[in-house]
Amino acid sequence: MTTHMLKTNGAELAYDVHGPAPTADGRPPLLMIGQPMTAAGFAALASRFPERTVVTYDPRGLGRSSRSDGRLDHDPAVQAADVHAVIQALGAGPVELFGSSGGAVVALALVAAYPADVTTLVAHEPPLIAVLPDAEAAERARAGVLDTYEKRGWGAGMAAFIMMTSWQGEYTDAYFAQPEPDPAAFGIPAEDDGSRDDPLLSDRSWAVSSYQLDVGALSAAPTRVVIAVGEESEGVFTGRTSVAAAELLGQAPTVFPSHHGGFMDGESGYPGKPDEFALKLREVLDQG
Repeated sequence: MTTHMLKTNGAELAYDVHGPAPTADGRPPLLMIGQPMTAAGFAALASRFPERTVVTYDPRGLGRSSRSDGRLDHDPAVQAADVHAVIQALGAGPVELFGSSGGAVVALALVAAYPADVTTLVAHEPPLIAVLPDAEAAERARAGVLDTYEKRGWGAGMAAFIMMTSWQGEYTDAYFAQPEPDPAAFGIPAEDDGSRDDPLLSDRSWAVSSYQLDVGALSAAPTRVVIAVGEESEGVFTGRTSVAAAELLGQAPTVFPSHHGGFMDGESGYPGKPDEFALKLREVLDQG
């Protein structure tokens, strides 16, 4: 693996190239991106593609990547331009791309803005509130997570986030009637360290979940776009957003093993099925 630093407009990005550049097998590089997850979250998945040149990166302002644009928010359009710059720096032509969660949203923004950059996009569980029939209620639920985080800190905020993202079906009165969850019920410490800058629990990533899918641009792009959903995500927030996004693009979501982080080992505290996940990803990419 080699690590590179790339200066872009208002940021310096760290990206890692696993394998030879140019690629040894004639296939395009396989880029894996997340948000707010950094390159570290793809260690397990990247290791399961030893025959491919895999590229991972840290989004601006996260991990090893700095930002000097004076902003704190995580805007999919800005990050799409950053990913475009990384692809240009690779100099290997269009890539294949696996985007996870917020990274899937950034990847969809990338294809809409730079359609020549990606041959196949696998967008795994993009958390797109606007595509939901209960979008207004989902925004209210998201605001509730922020309110809990601002009042009680990271542990309480994360417990509220888990409650929101694991709720089955639409956000009804029954959801909002629940008491704030106890962090201890999820094995999370309740102590408040005073920080309020977590990229997941603050409003810094609201631009990601509020992103408006550009169906026209995606449909016109030469990129093969695959919306993916975990088999364990049926009925929960990102499972529902994946189904709705796929329907808008005229497809059924492609079902992958495990859950939202199903490509990860136990480093997340909630291990997935990385072997099975990698096999499915390889199968989907080979179909392109």
